[in-house]
Amino acid sequence: MQDEAGRGDDALTLHEDPRSGNCYKIKLTAALLGLPLATRGYDIMQGETRTPEFLAKVNANGRIPVLQIGEGADARFLPESNAACWYLAHGSALIPEDRFAQADMLRWMFFEQYNHEPNVATLRFWLRFVGEANLSEQQRAKMMAKRMAGCAALELMDKHLANNAFFCGDTPTLADIALFAYTHVAEEGGFGLGNYPQIQGWIARVQALPGFVPMD
Repeated sequence: MQDEAGRGDDALTLHEDPRSGNCYKIKLTAALLGLPLATRGYDIMQGETRTPEFLAKVNANGRIPVLQIGEGADARFLPESNAACWYLAHGSALIPEDRFAQADMLRWMFFEQYNHEPNVATLRFWLRFVGEANLSEQQRAKMMAKRMAGCAALELMDKHLANNAFFCGDTPTLADIALFAYTHVAEEGGFGLGNYPQIQGWIARVQALPGFVPMD
């Protein structure tokens, strides 16, 4: 799937925590396009993205991922995973040429951020990295609602994939990358992927793409 996507010759550096699915989206996009991508790691559990230096130079919002484009005084920093994926994939086959198809791809990327990631990714983070025994009472009170909302998102995805190889038709787009990142590790958040056979088939198709790289 390597493509001449017209992003210039600027060096690309991903500021990331490799445990993050949002960071993985950007690495997977770069890998599928054959783009070299350096990485700089941070431990979000230790507050390494909240230091004065990070806030001043990388992202004033104190969050990762951030895609750094260029180096030195001329470097530019692009937060938000889906925006960074769009930057990398501009002009490539991962973004459809058809206007409606582009909008359809974007609606799945918005769905991922509003319906999927806040539930599936949050429960994965709480259960795998924080630990259920360490959750606050407020977090515990939200678990059931997040599980129900996450299951609803996965069910909708499974129904859509019954008639589509990928989310926007027969070929992969950024919508698939955005949704793949946290879906394929959803069981770490207590979601049983065995209940969603169409999603399982789609995961296998994404993993079979030329240039695919697994999550760290």
